Amino acid sequence: MGSLGVGGLSLPNLLRMQSAAAAEGKPVKKKSVILVWQAGGPSHIDMYDLKPTAPTEVRGEFQPVPTNVSGIQISEHLPLQAKIMDKLAIVRSAYHTNAGHGMGSQWMLTGYQPTIEVNDNIYPSIGSVVARLQGANDPGLPAYVNLPRALGLGKAAYLGASFNPFSPESDPNSDGFQVRNLKLPGRVDVSRLDRRRGLLGQLDQIRRDIDLKGDIDGLDTFYRDALQMVTNDKAIKAFDIKQEDDKLRDEYGRNDLGQSCLLARRLVDAGVSFVAVQAGGGWDTHGDNFKQLKDNLLPKYDRAVSALVQDIFKRGRQDDVLVMSFGEFGRTPRINPGAGRDHWPGAMSILYSGGGLKMGQAVGSTNNNAEYPTSKAASVGSVLSTMYHVLGIDYRHVFYDDGRRPLPVLSEGKPIEDLVG
Repeated sequence: MGSLGVGGLSLPNLLRMQSAAAAEGKPVKKKSVILVWQAGGPSHIDMYDLKPTAPTEVRGEFQPVPTNVSGIQISEHLPLQAKIMDKLAIVRSAYHTNAGHGMGSQWMLTGYQPTIEVNDNIYPSIGSVVARLQGANDPGLPAYVNLPRALGLGKAAYLGASFNPFSPESDPNSDGFQVRNLKLPGRVDVSRLDRRRGLLGQLDQIRRDIDLKGDIDGLDTFYRDALQMVTNDKAIKAFDIKQEDDKLRDEYGRNDLGQSCLLARRLVDAGVSFVAVQAGGGWDTHGDNFKQLKDNLLPKYDRAVSALVQDIFKRGRQDDVLVMSFGEFGRTPRINPGAGRDHWPGAMSILYSGGGLKMGQAVGSTNNNAEYPTSKAASVGSVLSTMYHVLGIDYRHVFYDDGRRPLPVLSEGKPIEDLVG
């Protein structure tokens, strides 16, 4: 049964994870979330919060362009998103106070600021919380997936390894894309696996006979469901991006970000509750900020996100699927000597689409240099509680860490009224 592990997460534990919500009396929701994670920190002032009247050393090279919503302008290098602004909502007034990549990332991905710089989760990621409290929308699929590879700070921390993300660790844009361990090894056919399952059942009966605490009770269900995931084709079909029409694949963009966004849509359609997509590297634009953005980062990002949003709306799932996009912080308003922008947590922009939220608006504002919020400031807790609100998850629910300290899902914040009201 050890061979049934996927991306470091065993399938029995995966199914155990999904049943935990039911054990707590939590109803299974049909809503889901796709997070486009811009690791490194995207430049808010060059994307969604341009300041054309600011000094040259602040405003930079890019110009704002009108969108299809009167009064809202975004970057000229996001032309596809400008055409669908009525399906988007931008929060321009998000902020926090930590300019470190690791600590900023953990804050945005968990709702908690760590006190030291670490490379692993101290607090559970938002995807792990969803896996713990909601589980998958279809029990034959994982609740929480990372694409194309696992996020460095997307793990479950004290919730336990069984709530870590499932990840294919493979680029869906590659001709050889496949999901590890979703198929039986060539030397193990179904009949052989059935024999192993029978032997496992006999061993479990022996263990159950000597188990005085009843800890073994119920294991059969988890292992049976884990076997079912690799012996039926539900999960295999969900991950089979080649089933999509070539024209649609082209619309998303034939690159890792575009195809990961398309695969994320397939997965939430199939029953995954939370998918985090890594929006490539390079958002940490300390040098040549404008060249990197206009030549590489923004064209891919614009195409992938606009295609994802339109695809969800065309399928009539805009009330069921929430798309979010952000990184760990924004970029400095003042351009550095290397034509780049440095870390800036004092202001950042958050993109939302769908989830039953109110679209076609820009919420909040920053000062003339995009340095800090001047209206409707949105803390990290506000940004994330809006997502939990969409899923119907109580963001005040209390967990207990390894030291038995009570820790709520979020320690502060409430859903953004302009979006949920």
